[in-house]
This record gives sequence, structure tokens and C-alpha cells, in this order.
Amino acid sequence: MSRKQTLVIAPQWIGDAVMTQPLMAILAERGEVITVAALPWVAPVYRAMPEVAEVIALPFAHGRLDWSARRVLGQSLRGRFHVAYVLPNSIKAALLPWFAAVPVRIGYHGEGRWGLLNRRLPSPQGRPPMVPFYAALASLGPRADLTESALDPGVLRPQMQVSAERRAEAAALLASLGDGEQGLNTPPTPYWVFAPGAEYGPAKCWPATHYAALARSLHARDGAKVVLLGSGKEAALIDGIAAEAPEACIALAGRTSLDVAMALIAGARGVVSNDSGLMHVAAAFGLPQVAVFGSTSPHHTPPINERARVLWLKDELQLDCAPCFERTCKFGHYRCLTEVAPERVLSALETAVDPSLSKPSR
Repeated sequence: MSRKQTLVIAPQWIGDAVMTQPLMAILAERGEVITVAALPWVAPVYRAMPEVAEVIALPFAHGRLDWSARRVLGQSLRGRFHVAYVLPNSIKAALLPWFAAVPVRIGYHGEGRWGLLNRRLPSPQGRPPMVPFYAALASLGPRADLTESALDPGVLRPQMQVSAERRAEAAALLASLGDGEQGLNTPPTPYWVFAPGAEYGPAKCWPATHYAALARSLHARDGAKVVLLGSGKEAALIDGIAAEAPEACIALAGRTSLDVAMALIAGARGVVSNDSGLMHVAAAFGLPQVAVFGSTSPHHTPPINERARVLWLKDELQLDCAPCFERTCKFGHYRCLTEVAPERVLSALETAVDPSLSKPSR
């Protein structure tokens, strides 16, 4: 009997894509051959998942219906797939499997997709943890023989791998920078990675001055550089951090593909970030990391990684406004972020690298 051919419609954000990996693992383990259809900026995440056999980069514009383009692509896929999992909750995300006439189309109720999906889970209330949210869709698949333990949030940890080719590209990039840009001339010289941006907005961003102070402290210890990663939209933010710590930082915002950025993260000593897509990438590589949360909640999108340390001041500062999930602070003070001192992040990073440091001495 031929193996089930499965189409997965990916989420549109990097962090959400990372959090779908346990679902990919469940489907692959029970014999489904997985093809993921993803927007181009998310596709590299799925290329780092060994469970995924093929990635289709979707030609659609972000936020647009693109009815005709979806119909043409869907019709070209007819007859290829036995089942489809639609991970976003939008109507447009469900169109491709419907146009492709995939017999079994699975997802959450979402935006009234009664005709587009023929196996649905009710949409949960509030903001559930995202990893089990995605993994639960496997229970509606052709082999819905999952044990309760298979969907236990405690055992669902995203895990990814970077190819040797991508690691070589990352090493070559660092080596090419040279002393003129405070580069790493002889990889694999140890380095740290910071991801100071967040597509969502400033209410998720630890202050740039704090990142610069932390970079100076790390560099002063043993000369290790700090690689600053982000999109081209975050170049001004990242260049500003590098200007405050020029000897310590290598600013690469917008200068790498996501594939190479992920390889740079995978090769780092450790990572410091906001609640962002690159935070989830670091977690999926099992790296020592510190994640600073502001307007969002680590109960909803935590870095699922035993070596992660999360700093969130909701209880400590008695912030009744947190989590607000706003893009900007409606009170203008951003205390949930500004009051996380660089020294505190440094201490958390030290315990992430060496957990014995967090244990009381006898």
C-alpha cells in the first residue's frame, strides 16, 4: 500500500512555523509523506525539518486573497495528495487544498470554513499554547490512533536541523567580514547571537541600550563577538546597537537569508532575544538562550527548550496590564521591558550555559 501523501498549509510567521514541527514529526512517524506549502519567508524553516519531504514556496502576496493564483496552483496539484492540514485559521489558507480537490481537508473552524474543510476541530477560547494547538490536528488524520501522551504538551518540543551546506555558508560569511567589520576571521571562533527585533512591534522589544550594554559585557569577558540578526526592516535598530558597542558587535540585519541566519544561530554559544520567530528557532536547536517577554505571554508562545531562561516581570512588578498583547504600550512606560536590567539577562544567560550556576552552594 502506498504511503499517504500529505499537504500542509503553513502559518505565515516564522515562530508559528517552528511550533508546527511536532505536528510534522507525528505525521512522519505514522508514515505520511509531507509536502509543505509556505510563503517564501517561512519556507526555510521547513527546509530545516527532516520530516518534510518537499517545500512549495507559495507565490501569493501577504494578506491578499489571490483567488485566481490559488485556483491555478491548486488545480495543478490535483491527484497528488490524500490529506491536507490547514494550519492558519483564515479562509484563504483553506482555498489551495479545496482547489486541489484533496479528499480529506483538516483544520480548525476558523473563519467560517465549513465548505472548505471537511474535518474540523472547534477553535479554542483565548490564546492556547501553540505547539499542542497545532499538534492536535493530527487527531483528525487518516490514522487517528494517537495516544493521549502523544499530544502531551510536556513532550512536544520543536526540533530542527541545519544542513552542513548552510553551516558552511554561515562560517564563510563570518570569515569574510574580517577585522574591518569586527568579523570572525577564523571560524568556528565562539560567538553569541542577539535577535533584538520583533515584527509585532516595540512592546515586544527589550531596549536597544540594554542590548548594547549586554554586548559590551559579554565581549569584555573573552573577546567573543555578538552577531546581531534581523530583517532589513530592523537594520536601523540593529545598526544603532552596533554603534553603541562597536568592538563587540557584528550587525547583519538584512544581510543574510533566513537559511543562513538559522545556521548562524545553530552555531552560536547562546542567544538573547525578544519573543520573536528567531527565539523559537534558537529553542528548536536546543541552545542556551534568554528570552525577554513584554506585552506577550510565555504561557502562550514560550521557547520550548530546557536550556531556555524566560524573563517576564508581570508578577514581580505586579503589572495588571500584562499580557496586553498590544504592539505599543498604551501607558507609554514599557516597564515590563525597561526594568529588565542587562545584568539580570547576563546572569540568566550564564545559568542557561551552565545550569549548575543556578544551584545554591552547599
